Amino acid sequence: MSYGQLQPMASPLERRSNTTQPPRLTSLDAYRGFIMLMLAASGFGIARLTRLPEDAPVWQVLDYDIWQDIGFQFDHPEWVSQFNLVGVSFWDLIQPAFMFMVGVAMPYSYARRESLGHSGFRQFAHAVWRAIVLVLMGVFLQSQRSEHTNWIFTNVLSQIGLGYLFLYLLAPRKPAIQWFAFAAILIGYCVYFESYTPPLDYDYSAVKATDETIFRGDFASWSKNANAGYQFDQWFLKLFPNASDQTSVNAGGYLTLNFVPSIATMMLGAFCGQLLRSDRKPWDKFWILIMGGACCMLLGLVAGWFICPIVKRIWTPSWVLFSGAWVVWMLAAFYLVFDLWGRRVTPLKWLAFPLVVVGMNSIAMYFMGQLMRPWTTRMCLTHFGSYLEMAFGPTLLADNMYGRIAEPTLAVIVFWLVALWLYRRKIFVRV
Repeated sequence: MSYGQLQPMASPLERRSNTTQPPRLTSLDAYRGFIMLMLAASGFGIARLTRLPEDAPVWQVLDYDIWQDIGFQFDHPEWVSQFNLVGVSFWDLIQPAFMFMVGVAMPYSYARRESLGHSGFRQFAHAVWRAIVLVLMGVFLQSQRSEHTNWIFTNVLSQIGLGYLFLYLLAPRKPAIQWFAFAAILIGYCVYFESYTPPLDYDYSAVKATDETIFRGDFASWSKNANAGYQFDQWFLKLFPNASDQTSVNAGGYLTLNFVPSIATMMLGAFCGQLLRSDRKPWDKFWILIMGGACCMLLGLVAGWFICPIVKRIWTPSWVLFSGAWVVWMLAAFYLVFDLWGRRVTPLKWLAFPLVVVGMNSIAMYFMGQLMRPWTTRMCLTHFGSYLEMAFGPTLLADNMYGRIAEPTLAVIVFWLVALWLYRRKIFVRV
């Protein structure tokens, strides 16, 4: 995917020749690679490990309470994503980071195609093609365990695809227009949700909503499966084949229309990409990222108190700002470590390499994790399980010991080796 390979390119006016290009930013590939590793490994099985009962043998070795705290970071909260003022589950930030990096890549991709002399129509046609393919790939992944195509659009690839064309159309606009569009998306989405309030006799149990996912009073419009987005899906998904299956209650409360505020998340990435491509001094860029994240956090908290709750599952506007702060700070951290410090500290270059290998082929890593992890795990256990137990002990692969971490780790090692093979041969999966 072209957005999976960020190649900083100068605009035609900035290029001195056809052969001179600014150096690649390691932080962008490393950031994306880190997120893809987490996805491909399914959080390295930590959430599954912490679900073992308290009397499981593993807790005679590991501290149960400490690992419950760690496990919280690798699972999605039931509804509200915020805790302890600015606290958030790391796993809730994975999808925002994925979408944010798509936005970061947009200024580079747009400038690269301009430098290659692509016409406006050709670029637009490519953006349309990419959007369609992303949506269909998401639908494909949603249909893995189904006997027919599930036309559901909540997978991250479908969400990116649905918003991608809008992001592309905003990419060349003036900053004032981009910021106006960003604000309009968030405000308009709030107005749309507030237009629907569930009736007093609404059957929440029928839509799998619990007391923890139901809001009363001013926030009632943001309850699980009792909101404007849910009503939209009840109409929209019936337009597709096998509608009876697709319009059944989404147990997680996820919505097709999540892609609308997600455009704002991608736009935050585009703003950061424009900053990183600018002529500002590197340390100035770092501090602008830090301050920009702080502004997002402040606005997100205020919005969460007075306008709408901070809920990742329905991508509330306050969540856009709240999660935006965290993913911007994560970008700042990667930029600091791998681009500001990494160019002078050799061990940091070594640390970046395994992440860059994945980041350069993010779509391949994502698909391997989604489609091949069970089979790869089974093959690893079949052919190497006995040797691993001889080397590390018989408890390594036991389900009530370390097996729930060891198995996804084995699979992701194989995926990384495949990514390394692709990297060395300069093969990069694109759309």
